Amino acid sequence: MTTTSPPRIRRVLNRADHRIDTQVDTGEGWRAFDESDSAGGISVLPPAFSADFEIARYDLLGLPDGATVLPVCPVSFRDFMVFEKHAVDAARGMAARFLPAAHRIATAYEAVTRRTFPPFRPNALWYREPIYYMSNALTVVPSGTPVAAPSYSRALDFELELGVVLGVPLRDATVAEAAAAIAAVVVVNDFSARDVQLAEMRSGFGPQRAKHFATSMSATAVTGAAVADRLGDLTATVSINGNVISHTGTRTMKYSMAEAIAHVSRGEQLFPGELLCSGTLPGGSGMELGRWLAPGDELRLEIDGIGVIEHRIPN
Repeated sequence: MTTTSPPRIRRVLNRADHRIDTQVDTGEGWRAFDESDSAGGISVLPPAFSADFEIARYDLLGLPDGATVLPVCPVSFRDFMVFEKHAVDAARGMAARFLPAAHRIATAYEAVTRRTFPPFRPNALWYREPIYYMSNALTVVPSGTPVAAPSYSRALDFELELGVVLGVPLRDATVAEAAAAIAAVVVVNDFSARDVQLAEMRSGFGPQRAKHFATSMSATAVTGAAVADRLGDLTATVSINGNVISHTGTRTMKYSMAEAIAHVSRGEQLFPGELLCSGTLPGGSGMELGRWLAPGDELRLEIDGIGVIEHRIPN
């Protein structure tokens, strides 16, 4: 039996006409999006920002004419944490690098009790409802953009995540309504400055400069309708310098993306173009794997059937 890939969508910088062109690939190569595609069920979100605004952003990134840019330029960015294994293993990795004394105690506790060291487990609220933080939607960059550690950090990390973009307004949505509102699905990489993050989390206000300096998105998106029934059954890989260092996926979500969206919509108006992410897939960050990014690294993050993110870390 043959399987068909969902239609892919991308956007290309067209400086000659001062616009960004939308293209689709239904399995026969890239071509310009047209009205017949809409009639065929391929939906494309109308841009929330003017071409002038977006092109100015890409100018600052030094992107050339013809470059593939963000498939969706999000108007907001909420990042959840729906994978318990990531939360626990990331806490272990944080302690191993930045809190060695606490890590020794935790390792001894887990060896003796065969239980997770309690401070490594998510907060009690996590087990009652999807939790998230708001990040900076204006520092989302396209796949392929070189990203270096910010000047204040010596611990650059990556986080492989599943992202969904809303296509209609929502408020007090049911889970079914939230699922139907997903217009586009992308891969997201939440870059992190880990040596800054610990102090910011202890401040009680959540991550700030640890996260807001850069996030990236896959060069392509797929329509929500094409993959809505399998967002919780996707496989993924992390590769650095051509070597696969992690096989992971979305099967162990505590909350589905539809449940997370419905939760956010309670008493809050949501709009088309808002980006909501799953949080890091288990084994989807260097902190979990003990493999931190270094100058010269070539990073590749892929969620099968959704898209790919690639970056070179500049020297």
